[in-house]
Amino acid sequence: MDKLTGGFRPYLVLSLLCLILYLPGLASVPPLDRDESRFIQATRQMLASGDYVRIQFQGEMRAKKPVGAYWLQAAAVKAFSDPESTALWPYRLPAALSAWAVALMTFAFGHGLLGRRPALLAGIMVATAVMLVSEAHQAKTDAVLLAAVVAAQGALGQFYLAGRTGKKRPGLGLALAFWVAQGIGILVKGPIVPVVSLLTLVTLGVADRSLRWALALRPLTGMAVAAAIAAPWFVAISQATGGAFVGEAVKSDLLPKLLGAQESHGGWPGYYALLAIATFWPASLLAWPAMAGAWAERHRPALRFLLAWALPCWAMFELVPTKLPHYVLPAFPAIALITAALVAEGAPVFKAVGARVYYVAWNVVGLVLAAAVVAMPMEFGRGFDAASVPAAVGILLATVLPSALAFKGRLIPAALALALTAGAAYPAVFAHVLPELDRLWVSRSLAAMVGSLGVAEPVAAAGYSEPSLVVLLGTNTRFTDGIGAAGHLAAHPDSLALVVDAERPAFLAAAAAAGLAVVDYGRVDGFNYSRGKPIAITVSGLRR
Repeated sequence: MDKLTGGFRPYLVLSLLCLILYLPGLASVPPLDRDESRFIQATRQMLASGDYVRIQFQGEMRAKKPVGAYWLQAAAVKAFSDPESTALWPYRLPAALSAWAVALMTFAFGHGLLGRRPALLAGIMVATAVMLVSEAHQAKTDAVLLAAVVAAQGALGQFYLAGRTGKKRPGLGLALAFWVAQGIGILVKGPIVPVVSLLTLVTLGVADRSLRWALALRPLTGMAVAAAIAAPWFVAISQATGGAFVGEAVKSDLLPKLLGAQESHGGWPGYYALLAIATFWPASLLAWPAMAGAWAERHRPALRFLLAWALPCWAMFELVPTKLPHYVLPAFPAIALITAALVAEGAPVFKAVGARVYYVAWNVVGLVLAAAVVAMPMEFGRGFDAASVPAAVGILLATVLPSALAFKGRLIPAALALALTAGAAYPAVFAHVLPELDRLWVSRSLAAMVGSLGVAEPVAAAGYSEPSLVVLLGTNTRFTDGIGAAGHLAAHPDSLALVVDAERPAFLAAAAAAGLAVVDYGRVDGFNYSRGKPIAITVSGLRR
């Protein structure tokens, strides 16, 4: 492994790994409902209108997140595409590049904390995590947010280590990097980055009974830098909306998440810990045993800092009622670094009987993924695909390898083999399986049917209101009910109505009452994964 850790080789290794993991499917997976499609559409409207302050989805203000991710997406679209194009990869590019940056920064800062070997292992672990790979393929905030978290926490860790060990204190540049990351993080997702850093500082202050080392961060100057980055847009959006944006963000997004399970996304305390077997897969093979033994090493400055980063952050999200799998991403790099440190040292916890039992049980995740590669095209695609069998076998073999190595106590080869596991699984899933699941991509099927009919007028959708339809059919797509769809055809005779079965009786009755001769051009049967139920939509128009 020493051959991989010298010079620029770790950065090249991680960059190649990220290219293999994040590029496949970036352009071919259809727009996902609902958050990604809302981000894409709001960015497109921002570009079309030239208004880079307000965030809107169709005619409504979107006050869920600040503007940072939208600006990055807009810059990518301006550089590589245009707002009229339905190409999705430019909108997803900032997330993919951010995930790549997370892997590189995990190594760069981990090198200063732990050394090159564990830092490279940690970079591989965080780069291959299911949740980060998923976020790298979506035009959302979370991969960008994680890059800001790693930049801030990585800088913070260098200052802490210098303060505890007497090493040379980092200079002004690293202190500014910490505060720039705070400002960017606020622009991307509000208070998350400052909260993660604050929790780390409070935990270390309580544990060490001192935070004198933190004065080297130059907090007064730094807070002015962070404010200079984030404040101008917040002032501009407050002026543009009469203060409504911030008020709506707090009232409709932040408080509901803190006070209850928003949009039914709830879970019990411990939900994330159990789910981490899958969300941190394949590195969860080693992470669970490592975290079980990490507390005994809390006296070591580097691990003390990493525990102060990971544990309070994780506990905060476990206690918040609203739970989505990606919320705990800010803790993943710290967990990867802790795991890599103990792996590199061959810690006894990995050889315990419980750990060996876990290595065997861990294979279930790979088994489920391999089965899904074969079964999902049969359930949601075009039927059995013989090409899925070799992919499933490859995933199984690549899953068994690291678990067998870990079982035998060959921890570093097991950690390196995780890259092979990810390389066998993710390209097959994102490039070949997901794009072919036609029954899941209802909006794509509808857009293809509308396009084949050569309709230029905006269409109306009755009973189906997924944002991906707006991304694929245009900003003026109208969401309504059956009666409204009939009225739309009366006002726009050359248009179409996309009507779900439940709205069809009302649509036909309203059309008959208005004297409209309705013709059905086709039907889409699929599965609305946002609602978790089958859906059938008829594409109708007027007789011409």
